[in-house]
Amino acid sequence: MADLLDIAVRLAVIVAAFLLLPLVVGQMEHKAMAHMQSRLGPMYAGGFHGWAQLIADGIKFIQKEDVIPAAADRRVFALAPAVTLVPYLVVMVVIPIGPGLIGVDLDAGLFFVLAVMGVGVLGSIMAGWASGNKFSLLGGIRSAAQLMSYELPLVLAASSVAMAAGTLSLPGIVERWEWWWLPWQAIGAVVFFIAGLAELRRPPFDMPIAESELVMGPMTEYTGLRFALFMLAEYAGIVVLSALTTVLFLGGWHGPLLPGPVWTLIKVFALAFVVIWVRVSFPRLREDQLQRFAWTCLVPLALLQLALTGVVKIALG
Repeated sequence: MADLLDIAVRLAVIVAAFLLLPLVVGQMEHKAMAHMQSRLGPMYAGGFHGWAQLIADGIKFIQKEDVIPAAADRRVFALAPAVTLVPYLVVMVVIPIGPGLIGVDLDAGLFFVLAVMGVGVLGSIMAGWASGNKFSLLGGIRSAAQLMSYELPLVLAASSVAMAAGTLSLPGIVERWEWWWLPWQAIGAVVFFIAGLAELRRPPFDMPIAESELVMGPMTEYTGLRFALFMLAEYAGIVVLSALTTVLFLGGWHGPLLPGPVWTLIKVFALAFVVIWVRVSFPRLREDQLQRFAWTCLVPLALLQLALTGVVKIALG
């Protein structure tokens, strides 16, 4: 009974933390972009620096009318936002925050994470097809093509870390991590992070949305709370990508002086800031450039990292 209670408490704490983190990342993105682009925007909600603006936006979305196009497939249209969001929330439960601080420790946790993350793109495909809108359908097709291209380098980079650690357990990878892995696995870390950005359809890999071409891609016909769920899924994806990069390549909770969970959160927010910085700094890629970058750059680099890991493992015995 005590064990069940302990598991329930840990699950509740982790789920609550990960439900809050996407909102914090969303607020950080709004404020960081505002300062980087010298357009501060609303600064009054909540008082100091407009800290409650994200909450105000959420209330606004809830109050908006829920519109479903006449030509839409109503059931699929309504289900798509949840299909986009839920996989990231499920993945968060198996990501370790600190020693023993994990919702569920799976022996094949890395495979589970990579498999479930790929499900999220189905929400975009469903939204694009069910909207009855040609721009939404094009956005959904682009999402599928982008996933197919960037899933391979993502998996190859993650496989390099699993090979180095000799385990597929996420806590096991962190426990076996050493500081000298930073230069050794640097190529894989860069490939994993960039491929993750592309799977999240974050700028400069946001061709499935491409406001100047497709309005909002798969989300064109969505309003109110359903649109807000798509936005929350994007921020949850940023948290998941940053947390996985931290666990696989940056040593997770390892760090001097501060408690392990604090180090994990510091690294996660640092990487989330990099995601925001990339959005502000780089222009959107064309569709052909996006595909070429995956197959001619990221895939060869990921294979090079795998080969390097194999050589080092054999050399170390």
